[in-house]
Amino acid sequence: MKTQAGSLIIAGLFFFLFSFPQTSVFSVLTSSAAQASENKEIPAKGMVTMVDLGAKKCVPCKMMMPVMEKIEKTYQGKALIHFFDVWEDREPATRFGIRGIPTQIFFDKDAKEVYRHVGFMSEADIVSQLTKMGVK
Repeated sequence: MKTQAGSLIIAGLFFFLFSFPQTSVFSVLTSSAAQASENKEIPAKGMVTMVDLGAKKCVPCKMMMPVMEKIEKTYQGKALIHFFDVWEDREPATRFGIRGIPTQIFFDKDAKEVYRHVGFMSEADIVSQLTKMGVK
């Protein structure tokens, strides 16, 4: 059983590491990443920031999308909520040192990482983490 689970983990990591498109990071920028570089630095100083790193075609990431849309609307102006598609642009995956997707990273108002979660994260868990960080 342990060998089977270990094999699944290794296969998942292999898929993650080698499933990125073989294009230059500099030639591919998602619209959300371009918007982030134009409008704000991620993580934002002076505001709690939640970064969700995933891919539009990853099954657990797809499950997160409605949750993230709701969180983004609920916390607009209170916290910066941002999604990076790391299959379209590898740079955020490298910058944030992620090993699997989806990964959610929470930063305090000083842009320091305070919490990291890998895998699907429920709306209740996200709200709980943001509340712990003083976001209402």
